[in-house]
This record gives sequence, structure tokens and C-alpha cells, in this order.
Amino acid sequence: MGGTVRRITPVALDAGSWAPFGWLPVADTDPTDGDHRLSYAWDDVHVNVIGHRRDEVPAVDGGLRCEMLYRHVTHTQVLMALDVPAVVAVAPPGVDLDSPADAEGIVAFRLDPLQPFVLSRGTWHWGPFPVAAESVALFNVQGLRYAEDNERGDLVALGTPLDVVVG
Repeated sequence: MGGTVRRITPVALDAGSWAPFGWLPVADTDPTDGDHRLSYAWDDVHVNVIGHRRDEVPAVDGGLRCEMLYRHVTHTQVLMALDVPAVVAVAPPGVDLDSPADAEGIVAFRLDPLQPFVLSRGTWHWGPFPVAAESVALFNVQGLRYAEDNERGDLVALGTPLDVVVG
């Protein structure tokens, strides 16, 4: 792998900055409640608690290395860190992550516990991974057969891995 590894600093999660990747649930009293819908092409919506550990990805000085992202084209996904702050990196669903230029649109967000977000169908994602703790527990709503719809974008193969600042 040649070139320089790009470092990205996570930004705060808010509806405007998250819009290219999905949406944020709102209170039931919000006039926009119901404007968005979850979508599961295989009618296999499933709820569980999953987790990610820091040691699943390489640690770098002041951060974590993002070497690959995944996407699901058959369903939306809802995630919420339950116990500790975390970071997620995303790329919009309209890119294929098959060229270095596609990786330029990757953005990272800092997540507070109990802050839910929805990934649109086809949104590339890495994590969420814990900022400082060893692991993060995640409330997860996604297709039960997600492993059959789990496309991988390999940033290392593209020569574009990213370091996500967490410290």
C-alpha cells in the first residue's frame, strides 16, 4: 500500500450531517415522525443486541484504522450504542467503493450512548467501535439474513485505508 493514510476526525451526529447516509429517529410528537420508513426486501426484520470490540480493528496513534466498510442493499439498519461512546464511519449508498475517489466521501461520526441512527439501504458502514472502552453493546435492527447481503468495500486493496481519530 502506497500513499498517505488519511486521518478523519468524527463529527457530532445530527440530522443534517447524517442525511446522506440515513436518518435519525425523532420523538413521536415531532411533525416529521413517520416521514421515513424502514425497508426489508426479504421480510426478515430482526432485533438483537450485538457488539464490537476495539481489538477487531487495528489501533493506530490516537485512533482506529478503518480498512473496510460493509453495506446491505436489501434492508435498512437501525443501530444504537447502549453503554459507551463509539464511532462509526460511513459512505453514501450511491458509491461502489471500487476506486480511490469513492473513499473520499467517507465520513466518521461520534456516537453517544442511547443515540439511535438508521442506515439507508446500501449505506457503507464500519463499526460502530468503542472510543475508549474495550467493547460497545449495540441495539441492532436489521435483516436476519444480513450475512447473505453483506457486500465489503476493501479500502486496503484500494490503497485508501483511513485512521479514525478517537483520542
